[in-house]
Amino acid sequence: QVQLVESGGGLVQAGDSLRLSCAASGMPFNSYAMAWFRLVPGDEREFVAAISRHSTLIADSKKGRFTISRDDVKNMVNLQMDSLQSEDTAVYYCAARMWNYSHNKDDYPYWGQGTQVTVSS
Repeated sequence: QVQLVESGGGLVQAGDSLRLSCAASGMPFNSYAMAWFRLVPGDEREFVAAISRHSTLIADSKKGRFTISRDDVKNMVNLQMDSLQSEDTAVYYCAARMWNYSHNKDDYPYWGQGTQVTVSS
C-alpha cells in the first residue's frame, strides 16, 4: 500500500524559507516520479514541481525560488521554498506516479494528506 506523508509546513514570514519533505513507503521509490502540488481554498490544485530519477520540472512561476530534490535511499522527496510570499500560502501535497512526471494532477494516483504553509506579509 503506497503511503505518502508530508512534513515541514508551518507559519513563516514573507521572505523566509521553508523545506517540505515527503516520506514514501509501500512502493519501489526509484521507479516513481514524485511531485508537489498546492491547493488554495476555492481554487484548483496547482502544479508546483516534479522530479523523476533523472530530471526535474518546476512551474514557471516558481522557478528561481523553489527547488525539488529526491533521496532514493531514504525514499523522500523535498521541496525547498525560498523568498516565500503571501501568495504561496496553501496546502502542499505530495503525489506519486510511476516512471515519468507530469504537471497534470489527474495523472497522479497517489497523494499525501497535505501540509499547510502559511506566509504572513
